[in-house]
Amino acid sequence: MSHLYVGIMSGTSLDGIDIAITEIIPPQQVRLLAACCVPFPDSLRSDLLALCSPDTNEIYRAGIAGQAWARLAAGGVTSLLEKLQLSPNQIATIGSHGQTIRHHPDLGFSLQIGAPALLAELTNICVISDFRSRDIAAGGEGAPLVPAFHDWLLRDSATTRTLVNVGGFANLTIMRPGQPATGFDSGPGNVLLDYWINQHQGKAYDHAGDWARSGKVLPELLNSMLNDGYFQRTGPKSTGREYFNPYWLHQQLGNFPTAAPEDVQATLVELSARSIGLAASQYASDSQSLYLCGGGARNTLLIERLAHHLPNMQVLTTAELGVDPDWMEAMAFAWLAWRCSERLAGNLPAVTGATGERILGAIYPA
Repeated sequence: MSHLYVGIMSGTSLDGIDIAITEIIPPQQVRLLAACCVPFPDSLRSDLLALCSPDTNEIYRAGIAGQAWARLAAGGVTSLLEKLQLSPNQIATIGSHGQTIRHHPDLGFSLQIGAPALLAELTNICVISDFRSRDIAAGGEGAPLVPAFHDWLLRDSATTRTLVNVGGFANLTIMRPGQPATGFDSGPGNVLLDYWINQHQGKAYDHAGDWARSGKVLPELLNSMLNDGYFQRTGPKSTGREYFNPYWLHQQLGNFPTAAPEDVQATLVELSARSIGLAASQYASDSQSLYLCGGGARNTLLIERLAHHLPNMQVLTTAELGVDPDWMEAMAFAWLAWRCSERLAGNLPAVTGATGERILGAIYPA
């Protein structure tokens, strides 16, 4: 049987679809063969973003957007296969996260769209998707799921290792020798930063934090944000656009009507850095290094501020551990597909809060 698996991930940043072709080498190795990011057309990005909030005719719009997502993903998979001169029958399975449009573990569901049956039809490859539902059914948050992959691949037998994935939201994975891994969502990563620069400069993201660097942190605004109850909660916990969104931000800005846009951006970088730093200080103080992955690993200002708040830790990226920080999440969903195919658990109960280990995913055969 083939050991080649495709992982597909599009996160809360809504910048595009990450696709990674990997070779899973049991018992504990993975090799990245090729990867790409397929950008969202502006119309699809707008449709997906709108589906994150209540509106009219949602079922119809979700159905159409899910098919568009699958067609875009299928095109990316086909291109990568051609690049590697591989045929579909050489791929064991695709692990497709889909696009989260609602995440409500408190109400017993997390909804990802992405038309997995259509994806299987277009690629002629078995697709596994819907990775979060079984964990939620078992009482978990359904998120974060990537820490299980971190734990399998990057655990160190001698030292505590802490990884932080900074996408739209930030999540920590803490791995101590001889103990189960722990982790949780610390709060916003890039989601508010991307929204704010898009509103004021029409850009998708703040390259390297350059615009934020032109402003100054507003201490009163920062303290107001950090007083939000989410930051006081202990894990397991997860969050999303349902909570930290433009409405939340504008509520926070209500008492600061004259704040300069660049100062708000600087304060939002500090919010991400402080909330990650506080979580790492509280739960991973025995780590000598903090390894970043995800889009936030490219924000040099965020890295500088994290290093400031964590003077006893080196702030590095997972490239130091041999894993490209840009493709960590996509690789994780290839791994989750492999786990499901082998009927192995894909969740970490200590991270998600589920009552036990579960096999994750729903299978759509080729």
